[in-house]
Amino acid sequence: MSARALRWAVADGWTLTGRALAHWRRRPGQIAVGLLFPVMVVLMMGYLFGGQMDVPGGGSYRAFIVPGMFALTMAFGVEETFVRVAGDAARGVTDRFRTMPMSPSAAVVGRAAADMIYAVAGLAVMAACGVLIGWRVEGGAARALAGFGLLLLLRFSLVWTGVYLGLAAKGPESVVAVQILVWPIGFLSSALVAPSTMPGWLGAVAEWNPMSSTVTACRELFGAPAAGDSWAAQHSVLMAVVWPLVIAAVFVPLSVRRYRAMGR
Repeated sequence: MSARALRWAVADGWTLTGRALAHWRRRPGQIAVGLLFPVMVVLMMGYLFGGQMDVPGGGSYRAFIVPGMFALTMAFGVEETFVRVAGDAARGVTDRFRTMPMSPSAAVVGRAAADMIYAVAGLAVMAACGVLIGWRVEGGAARALAGFGLLLLLRFSLVWTGVYLGLAAKGPESVVAVQILVWPIGFLSSALVAPSTMPGWLGAVAEWNPMSSTVTACRELFGAPAAGDSWAAQHSVLMAVVWPLVIAAVFVPLSVRRYRAMGR
């Protein structure tokens, strides 16, 4: 790609990012509900169930649960991406974009950039909630930033998964199928409980779940309890980089190719 084509793609992508942000400004209530739902889950898990939860190796369950909820929030954002992309496709908005003199990748890049901005806002709200219930970062500012960077890297890869699924779907009502896929993956991880408390084979699956790598890496970087003795758990920071890069390497080109092929 030439420098001129790259500038064209960035400019058009940013224009469509602004379109998504303008839609959010017109629906502040919907955005507030989306940001506060994970906060409610953290409070529920921390205060209602936290007293009955034991963390292998000791430690506070609230410190254990907060990094897991960060990662679950990043994962469940796939549904928002899917609904927006599938909705634009069903209403013919995507087809109109394809007829305009814009970069072929602008529509999907703009959607991805807008959802990453939303993810940053969600993490900020979640972190504030975590502080209020007693969660603290013990590893220093640099390690904390690295942890949040890994969470956003996971979200980046899953944004493109949502974009591809949204372009391939019949309409936004197919989000139920995405939930059937995403929720088991999210909960079959170390986000809420340690894999060592699961049956042997199920714990092994959970240990190698890409979600678990990010969760375990964040717990390590934040100084929270991090249980696990598998190879994936012992090299969680490495795997928290590798898994999202693999997912992105698959779904970024698939998304752009699917967008270009629509209507043929």
